[in-house]
Amino acid sequence: MHGWPQACRAPGGILNGDNAMDNNAYIEDICLRARKASRAAGMLSSTVKTGALHSIARMVRERAGFIIAENAKDMKAAAEAGLTSAFQDRLKLNEARIEAIAQSIEEIALIDDPVGRVQDMKLRPSGIRVGQMRVPIGVVAVIYESRPNVTTDIAALCVKSGNACILRGGSESINSNRALYAVIKDALRDSGVPADTVMLVEQADRALVNILLGMSGYIDIVIPRGGQSLIDMVTRESSIPVIKHDKGVCHTYVDESAEREMAGSICVNAKVQRPSVCNAMETLLVHELYPHTGELLALLEERGVELRGCPRTVKLFPGRARPATEEDWHTEYGELILTVKIVDSMQGAMEHIAKYGSGHSDAIVTSDYFNAERFLREVDSAAVFVNSSTRFHDGGEFGLGAEVGISTQKLHARGAMGIEGLTCLKYIVYGTGQVRQ
Repeated sequence: MHGWPQACRAPGGILNGDNAMDNNAYIEDICLRARKASRAAGMLSSTVKTGALHSIARMVRERAGFIIAENAKDMKAAAEAGLTSAFQDRLKLNEARIEAIAQSIEEIALIDDPVGRVQDMKLRPSGIRVGQMRVPIGVVAVIYESRPNVTTDIAALCVKSGNACILRGGSESINSNRALYAVIKDALRDSGVPADTVMLVEQADRALVNILLGMSGYIDIVIPRGGQSLIDMVTRESSIPVIKHDKGVCHTYVDESAEREMAGSICVNAKVQRPSVCNAMETLLVHELYPHTGELLALLEERGVELRGCPRTVKLFPGRARPATEEDWHTEYGELILTVKIVDSMQGAMEHIAKYGSGHSDAIVTSDYFNAERFLREVDSAAVFVNSSTRFHDGGEFGLGAEVGISTQKLHARGAMGIEGLTCLKYIVYGTGQVRQ
């Protein structure tokens, strides 16, 4: 714990969670340091920020063995706790995922820096010129669960966008996050970026989260990433503006005109390729006149998908699709379980999405241009797809390098939030001595 007074630690260097004064002082110290670092980070040149990210990527590769060894401790604890296979998949780091982390950081380094960009400059009748400049938000706190790569993604995005960040990962990934944090801090120090630009709440005490959410004098926005209970808690308890990375109840609608092989490929990819992530398909909607429904469901079943369906689906697939409950339609499974509904029209599909969807990612597979365009206009989600998998709703796939989250609300940012989503606009005004009459 960098710079934390020894007197405020319990034996072994762990903060005494029973002492509310120590907890408050610990979080306030982190916030003060992040706030101070944010002022310096906002003034860094693009060259310095880009160099720092390349340094982080290099050190992640060099210390891969150390990171994987620390991650193994978390994996062992997760297995002993009986956590689901989907949860363990999100948690796991191996050489391939370490390389993916490093590549993601390098992709972020190559993205154009939006900080300082001036737009919409206009000459007003008074003679003043008014425009807007893109600037860092300031201090961004992110509270997240299980996936250690979130630590590096957020750190890299915040460094590139000139923000400071305070990270609070889940207790299940504490060793992985500490390892990545140590690498990031060393790389920042070597690159001329204030080390406190990235801060990690290194203790697992849940009481610290509530204290963090009360630090509105230091933190500008909070982004929760995780299960619905985490998002609800942060939204309820925070005195700081929240950008919600809400659950992903994502739908794919197969229109009656959908091409057979395309529909099969897209639906299998959307559900099976990585079912534990938020942009995986959770509900399949199929037009009643689509001629290959049975084949499509068999294709998914062959990939190990458990089917839960409406009465028409159960009748079509007797003994193989179990009846879906009302709760099933609302559920983000994060594993190989899929709800299926046969609908009588595209209107019916869109009404189902409006009722049960979470506004994350929804797709149509169709050969009808007019249906495609109508679906794009009328489905009110952060990302709407035509003839492609919902799995593409990802910062890297969208050219953002990575995302700090996928916003399912409509204020400030919506959808995958990259570097530009971590900035805001301020007005700038040039005059030549004008005074208002």
